[in-house]
Amino acid sequence: MKYVEVNFDGLVGPSHNYAGLSLGNIASKQNATAVSNPKLAALQGLDKMQLLLDLGLTQGVIPPHIRPNLAQLNALGFNGSVSQQLKKAYSIAPTILASCYSASNMWTANAATVTSSLDAKDNKIHFTPANLFSQFHRSIESDDTAALLQLIFNHEKYFVHHPHLPHHAYFADEGAANHTRLTEAYDQTGLNLFVYGCSAQNNQLAKPNKFPARQTLEACQAIARIHQLSDDNTVFIQQNPDVIDQGVFHNDVIAVGNLNVLFYHEQAFCNTKQVLDEINSKWAKLSTKKLHLIEVKNNDVTLNSAINSYLFNTQLIQLNNGDTAMLAPTECQSFTDVQYYLNQLQKKQTQIKQILYKNLNQSMQNGGGPACLRLRVNLSEAELSAVNPHFLLTHKKIDQLKALVNEYYPTHLNLQTLSSFETYQHIQQANQAISRYFGLNT
Repeated sequence: MKYVEVNFDGLVGPSHNYAGLSLGNIASKQNATAVSNPKLAALQGLDKMQLLLDLGLTQGVIPPHIRPNLAQLNALGFNGSVSQQLKKAYSIAPTILASCYSASNMWTANAATVTSSLDAKDNKIHFTPANLFSQFHRSIESDDTAALLQLIFNHEKYFVHHPHLPHHAYFADEGAANHTRLTEAYDQTGLNLFVYGCSAQNNQLAKPNKFPARQTLEACQAIARIHQLSDDNTVFIQQNPDVIDQGVFHNDVIAVGNLNVLFYHEQAFCNTKQVLDEINSKWAKLSTKKLHLIEVKNNDVTLNSAINSYLFNTQLIQLNNGDTAMLAPTECQSFTDVQYYLNQLQKKQTQIKQILYKNLNQSMQNGGGPACLRLRVNLSEAELSAVNPHFLLTHKKIDQLKALVNEYYPTHLNLQTLSSFETYQHIQQANQAISRYFGLNT
């Protein structure tokens, strides 16, 4: 049976704004006072989805959550009419207002961890929504994300949905941004790499000093158990705490993998040799095909360039001719060492044959590149046919969504405008249009 990997990209929401909410995310902090353009952000995201469709790939979409989250404002004591809620929150705790307006669920790499039916013992696809414990503005996404995933993947014969892990530091979980699946082919069993920043219980393991480690070993282990993975197809890897302190808040900022390719910076992991030995050993039991481990040396691309260009937050995709292509943000062309490295990479006989560039600067300025914007799901033909078709894209649907964005989305937002009732009304009109389009209950 034929299998495909489908990228489910987040449609950027109409409240997309910059408020510097994400501790440890350099771009988010640097642009905290900038004016965002939700319309442009959504159109850039849709252009990326269209590119993958143009390449002949199957592409999905996940709608934005309704924002602002008025229930959260009310729960925190900002009550009264909507206008009063917004004004109180802005005057007393503007960061809370920005958090309740945040459109960060656009980065669906953090939506959930997904296990292929080829890897789980019960031969079903498993979903666990991320609890996103470490950041308030993201921690309020879990329930809405779970509801959307259950709506999109709504056939119990094929899909199993689990509740998010407990909202506790022991089980801090940021989803697929810290999970990579390596496999010989999409129709073969895969090797699941879980990357964590610290252990909640083992104090012998190193921890970052400046920024939080957003994923715990305990969370990774729990998800592997819940998703019925075995030791043979699972590897737990500790992220280098030094790179976390320099702005690598998720593993997908320092490493990316697809099929039989793992592309990573030499400083990405703790005990790199031991990690690679375990990966190679377990890979050899699953496949006779060569595993391509492409390590980028710091002498070739500095860690600073890698973080600021998002070289590793790129998408690795398989083209219909079997070649692997890299979808990179245009920021990669602005760093001399990164651009030179990618030019040389194409000339070498590696698995990455083509580099495709896309302008995603609205997302990038808030700390999310191409890989952040998509949740990968490995699907058989039967499983794909069971996916809710409202959330599988065609060129016609792309055009319809672009028209919706052009009609309803605002073009300028900052923290002060979020306190305005007129801005709230504008965003609500967009929310209602999105809900009508996808047939969502509001």
